[in-house]
Amino acid sequence: MKVDSVRKTKRTTTVRKHERGLYDRDTVYSIIDSTPLCHVSYIIDDWPYVTPTIQWREDDRIFWHGSSASRFLRQIRNKPACIAVTHFDGIVLARSASHHSANYRSVMLFGTTEALIGKEKDRALESFMESMFPSRWSQLRQMTEIESKSTAVLSMAIDEGSAKVRTGHSVDEEDDYSLSIWAGIIPITQEVGVPEPDPKNLPGIPMPEHVSGFKLGHP
Repeated sequence: MKVDSVRKTKRTTTVRKHERGLYDRDTVYSIIDSTPLCHVSYIIDDWPYVTPTIQWREDDRIFWHGSSASRFLRQIRNKPACIAVTHFDGIVLARSASHHSANYRSVMLFGTTEALIGKEKDRALESFMESMFPSRWSQLRQMTEIESKSTAVLSMAIDEGSAKVRTGHSVDEEDDYSLSIWAGIIPITQEVGVPEPDPKNLPGIPMPEHVSGFKLGHP
């Protein structure tokens, strides 16, 4: 039976502003799916590292890929990791410096990584491409054996974690609302720009629809 929420544990329970903590999978998945960027945290030789990378989700698993020669990917195979996905939605200006804040949507996940190999890895890479650019995979030159071997794909179950969301204006001290000070929100959005063709494209190649119509998030 499918569980409708991620697993809530001591390390995923929101302590401060607990009302901002959310655990339902719909919220968690919507935050993950609406941006490809994530940050993966891990330990190498007792030192903490954080690496930004591109992620995608399939059902109840999150995936990311990179070079097989990457120390990051080699070191964290079958090891504990923490993955964070964040949207910075706005700056909140208040009537007191201490009440300034930010609006955001974030997800933090804990788990153990798994390395994909063989056909399972190739299928995941195709799924990644198709999730962002439908029909593009079939239009591309097939990956060579060397290219496939040089690419690593890792995944982690979306099991233990939480989302945290802040929206709205500042919550000021009641007496401060009578002060002649401007307060409000500066919205911040991430936009997709106009595609720029490679100058080395062959003449007459039209821009594919999956490029001209590209949007962040799952189609």
